[in-house]
This record gives sequence, structure tokens and C-alpha cells, in this order.
Amino acid sequence: MDHQLPATFEVITLGAMIALLVADLLIVGRRPHIPSMRESALWVGFYVGLAVIFGGIVWGVGGVTPAAEFYAGWLMEYSLSVDNLFVFVIIMARFAVPREQQQRVLMVGIIMALVFRAGFILAGAALIEQFTWLFYIFGAFLIYTAIQQARPESPEEHDDYKENALIRSMRRVLPLHHQYNGSRLTTNIDGRRLFTPMIIVFLAIGSTDVLFAVDSIPAIFGITKDPFIVFSTNLFALMGLRQLYFLLGGLLDRLVYLPLALSAILGFIGIKLILEALHTNTLSWINGGEGFEWAPEVPIWLSLTVIVVSLVVGTVASLWKSARDERIEAAAEAAAEAAEEAAAEAASEEAAGEPTK
Repeated sequence: MDHQLPATFEVITLGAMIALLVADLLIVGRRPHIPSMRESALWVGFYVGLAVIFGGIVWGVGGVTPAAEFYAGWLMEYSLSVDNLFVFVIIMARFAVPREQQQRVLMVGIIMALVFRAGFILAGAALIEQFTWLFYIFGAFLIYTAIQQARPESPEEHDDYKENALIRSMRRVLPLHHQYNGSRLTTNIDGRRLFTPMIIVFLAIGSTDVLFAVDSIPAIFGITKDPFIVFSTNLFALMGLRQLYFLLGGLLDRLVYLPLALSAILGFIGIKLILEALHTNTLSWINGGEGFEWAPEVPIWLSLTVIVVSLVVGTVASLWKSARDERIEAAAEAAAEAAEEAAAEAASEEAAGEPTK
């Protein structure tokens, strides 16, 4: 029989998770470096394994339902965090952040994301408890986001980072210098204190975190309304994100179908939220304030299945397409080289057959 998680367990585990994340980030602050592939892989594997073990502990303490909610929420939030990395890569390239400073930038970005998401979670939990009709709005927003996510992008849109109004206005207001000064936000040029491009990078990362929190928080509330599960899934999604950035590297460009997989997940969660809003309807101008009995309650196992299948299919299809494109490109290059060699050989034979003048 499923039961709720004890408050003591929630407080202790949340404290331990936050301490682990902060310790990891402090290590980066004291020893900024470019992690090797082996180091990144070990850390990512450690955090993924930790999430899997934690889900098992939740199962043992609280039962199947909270454990399934955790696994489904963690997988979804982790996949959305990988989507975050696409934008982070573009921002780093757009502002030419020195590679040895990228870990520090990611550290600040993760802290910002944690703060923003915590605020959204607390506000969302309080609002949903009082106003269940918000699921109509959350569901419609997620379906809209899913449609936008599925919309094909041009190469220019994919590779270019569009500065928002905040960044553009700060460029006009702040006295900026074009060179970095390590990880410092300011530099002294001829006795004048100027901001380095790092301040713009932090603003870009922070504003991006806000936008992703607006997407991810309604989505996780579509899986569970338990604030502890919501916050823990976000914590585990952020753990190892820095190492994942360096591990994936160029692999992000190969995950061409990941946006479609995320679109399917967000669309499904959006429909689930609307169905739940219809089932528990309290709006007087809809069906007289009564719920719709025909609106089914989507079970958590179905949510978990949709998330896992979408991610697996999207990843496998992406890697298959990338491998196929590489084979086609290699065959085209080989054909071009063969054509050039044949043309050179023909030219040589023709030159050898000409009479001597």
C-alpha cells in the first residue's frame, strides 16, 4: 500500500542533496579546469546512479507511486536540462567564453537555475493547492510549447543565439570592454572601471534559466503535485549537468530528433493536465462547476512509459540519422576523390600520348 513520505526523510534528503550539489560547485570555484572525457563520464555516471538509487530508496520509504513519480519527473527534467545545454553551447560560442572559464559560467548558471526553479516550485505548489483550474492554463501552455518545439528550425535559427530585450538594454547601459579578465565581471582599463563580457554571459545564462523554468515547472506538476518530489527531480536534473556539458560536446549536434522527443513529452503532459482539470473541474461556468466523469485520470505508469519511449526513440533515431549522414558524406567524398584521380589520370595519359614538338 502506497503511503506518503515522512517529513523527516524529506528534510534530511533535501539537505543532503543540496549539500552535495553545493560541494560539487565549490570544487569548480576553487579549481577551474577543462575536465577530461573520463572525468566527465565518471561524474555523470555517479549522479545518474545516485538518482536511480534515490528512486529505490523513495520506493522503500514511500511506496511505488512516489518512486514512479520521481523516476518519471527526473527523466523528463533531465531531458529538458539536456535541451538547456543546446542553448548553453550557443551562448558560450556566441560570446567566445574561454574554455577554461566555461565550468565557472556553468556553475553560476546552475545556481541561478536552482534558485529560479525553487521559487517557481513554491509559488506553483501554493497556487495549485488553491486554484486547480490553473491546470487548464498549464496544459494549454505546454501544448503550445510542444508545437513550438516541434517546429523545424532553419540552420541560422539553430546556430544563432538571439539576445533578449534585457541583454540588449544592458549592452546599451553598461560600460563594456571587449576582452575577458578571467572570471571577473570588471576590469580596469587606463584607470577606468569597465565591465567584461562575462556580465553579459551571466545575464544570458540567467534569463535562459528563467525561460526553461517556465517550461519545466508546469510539466513536472503534470506528473506530481508533491513539492518534495518536484524539487528533488529538479535537483537531480541539475546534478552533473556541468560534467554532461563537457561529455556530450559535439554529440549535442547529433541529437537532431531530441526536440521532437521533448515535444511529444510536453504535449502528452499538457493533455494530461487538461484532462485532470476537466476531471476535477471547479469553474462554475464550465459544466456548472462539476467535473467531467468521462475525462480519464492518466496513471503515472503511462506517463513514465511515454517519457522513456519518447527519449529512447528520439535518441536512437538521432544517432541512426547521424551515422547515415556520415556514411553518405564519406561516400560522396570518396566518389569526388575517385573522380579527381580519374580526371588526373586521364589528363596524364592524354599528355603522354601527345607528339613531341
